[in-house]
Amino acid sequence: MALKVDERDPKLGAMAAHWPTIAALLGGTKAMRAAAKKFLPQQPAESNDDYQYRLETSTLFPAFERTCGVMAGKPFAKELTLTGVPAAVEALVGDIDGQGRSLHAFASECFDQAAIKYGYGGILVDCPKTQGEAKTVADEKRLGVRPYWVHIKHDQILGFKTASVGGKVVLTQLRLSETAEVQDGEYGTKTVRRVRVLSPGKWELWQEDAKGYSLQEEGTTSLGHIPFVPLYGLRAGFMQGLPPLSSLADLNIKHWQHQSDQDDSARFARKRLLVFTGLTSEDKVTIASDMALRLPTNADAKVVQGSAESVTVGRSELEALEAQMIQTGAELLVAQPGQRTATEASNDAEANKSMLQRIVENFEDALDLALQFTADWLKVGEGGTASLFKDFAANSLSDASAQLVVTMAQGGLITKETGLKELQRRGVLSPDLDVAQEAAMAKEAEPALGTVGVE
Repeated sequence: MALKVDERDPKLGAMAAHWPTIAALLGGTKAMRAAAKKFLPQQPAESNDDYQYRLETSTLFPAFERTCGVMAGKPFAKELTLTGVPAAVEALVGDIDGQGRSLHAFASECFDQAAIKYGYGGILVDCPKTQGEAKTVADEKRLGVRPYWVHIKHDQILGFKTASVGGKVVLTQLRLSETAEVQDGEYGTKTVRRVRVLSPGKWELWQEDAKGYSLQEEGTTSLGHIPFVPLYGLRAGFMQGLPPLSSLADLNIKHWQHQSDQDDSARFARKRLLVFTGLTSEDKVTIASDMALRLPTNADAKVVQGSAESVTVGRSELEALEAQMIQTGAELLVAQPGQRTATEASNDAEANKSMLQRIVENFEDALDLALQFTADWLKVGEGGTASLFKDFAANSLSDASAQLVVTMAQGGLITKETGLKELQRRGVLSPDLDVAQEAAMAKEAEPALGTVGVE
């Protein structure tokens, strides 16, 4: 089907369907409230005022965001290492994006956003245009021309075309959305929307105006390919990736809804409603804390209150959901048997990898390709390889979830008391352990500030 330059290709729709949910969860309570009925439906017969009150008092338990942070941090717990990288490329590693960020910091952001949270994105290895001033490598050095990496986010990719070249699928066209700040009058600026269209050896820049989008600039490059590297969470195909924690996102939405119901239930359970029977409109009743209540003959008064049992049941459901969310997030860390090659048959560590380890390996391949594109711009041959820390798999779901609980507690994402409760629930700690007392003792045992390492 024909598409305008700024229109998203429908074949990206399956991926894009996940993005609003993830964006809302990452935006926290404020974003979830703004989404209103999309994630918090209005109950049958619930008045608009009651719904608005419930919405404005609902709070999000950030399980998805916290788990993403833990998972994204594991491969970068140690500095990434480079092997066989040319000196010209290695000279750029300390400022890989031309904005002062190191390769380690840049890769960490890409892994967090593209591989873990949204499951899709990319790295564009670009190079400034020189208006024909640079004719040699020496000219490029004199002008400060150098390739730089750009993190392309999931929703910037509008569409692409591919072809099979030598049995390998390659990009023949890529459309990326971007924004730019331009002058608006003598003193002001404004943000305009643009679309960059890349093809092997050439590029176009389209900008939005009153009539739609018009071609602003175009040019050629010295590369015979598009220097774009796709990033995936769960790879569904070339340029197709899905978020690895989408099930956790769904559970977090469910927790948001149940938490709202629980708060509403507790609110009404705490309220007391005084009900009178046997009174007429002529009877006057005065109620105060320092007087007795006198009622006419055959009249009665009683207090109606919500059931505390429903509040207890709701709390148990929330705790079960929270435990389920931890288990779901921990699944990324569990070692899973894969297809074993002849070499791997004698190496269980290689054959049994966690899903997170496999995601990291795909990400390493993407970094290798980005390094190669950088070397292509610089015309220095092979680009080398990058390696990340991958020794974090667990043998079972129980071990993985316990590991996740400990990491979250150490990082301050959950309290020590909550961490102890979760470890107790998993059988790691004795069921007889007094969690509150243990947490208090652990707090007392902490060294005073400024005394760590002092003899």
